[in-house]
Amino acid sequence: MTVTSESPAPVASPSVSVVMPALNEARNLPHVFGQLPADLHELIVIDGHSVDDTIAVARQLRPDARIVRQTRSGKGNALACGFHVATGDIIAMIDADGSADPGEIPRFVAALVAGADFAKGSRFARGGGSADITRLRKLGNRGFSGLVNRLYGTRYTDLCYGFNVFWRRHVPILGLDPSSPPPADNGGRLWGDGFEVETLIHVRVASAGLRVAEVPSFEHRRLHGVSNLNAPGDGMRVLRTILFERQRAREAALRLATDSAPALAASVASDLPVDAELGSGQATSVPAS
Repeated sequence: MTVTSESPAPVASPSVSVVMPALNEARNLPHVFGQLPADLHELIVIDGHSVDDTIAVARQLRPDARIVRQTRSGKGNALACGFHVATGDIIAMIDADGSADPGEIPRFVAALVAGADFAKGSRFARGGGSADITRLRKLGNRGFSGLVNRLYGTRYTDLCYGFNVFWRRHVPILGLDPSSPPPADNGGRLWGDGFEVETLIHVRVASAGLRVAEVPSFEHRRLHGVSNLNAPGDGMRVLRTILFERQRAREAALRLATDSAPALAASVASDLPVDAELGSGQATSVPAS
């Protein structure tokens, strides 16, 4: 994909912030923390109001970890809170349930250092795989990936995977709100607070024209606990996200064109010859060449 603006020079040895949402993951943290690369800049654990020992276990295992309480509810809000406080050159977003391998992070970072803006994990790229995905979810993912590819000219092979690594400077493009209070309706969530956040991120990255590199990744089964995934419900949420974001992008483009029209007209008028004797600022006709 082509970047819409000039990118800064690549950082030779970038610092990496790991942003890890966690809701009742106390039993999984020892394994996940044990797989983290040794040279991280920081580990940020965003607690989703856990009722188990998630915070205590995190502090015991990693006294240096930054513990952040999310401001609303949902995975999207947790990520927004983590992105907001991260200070590394690069942000790696990874789940705390053991499904993704933190040991793969250096491969993602290498893709960024090589020139990508966003390194997107893929279970279906050559070298990737999954021990957890069902046939129904796989078919749905393929269909949704094809739809986004058609709408945005991308070549995504895996739209719904949440293991992604990107330059922190691109956080504003994602448009995630970490600080607004919970709304009274919609279950106390803003748009993007739920599991639709992964699709939303991938669509907004495509809409912004960032350079995306897909990195093969293997998805493991959740170690402990019960997954909150629901194929039919999540599928409808993904479809709604794709359609809503497409309409949102069109409306933004229309507003930009409308707002630019008066300025463009004024700029054109200012370039026309003006008859000083008129004294009224009226533009004379442009002589034929």
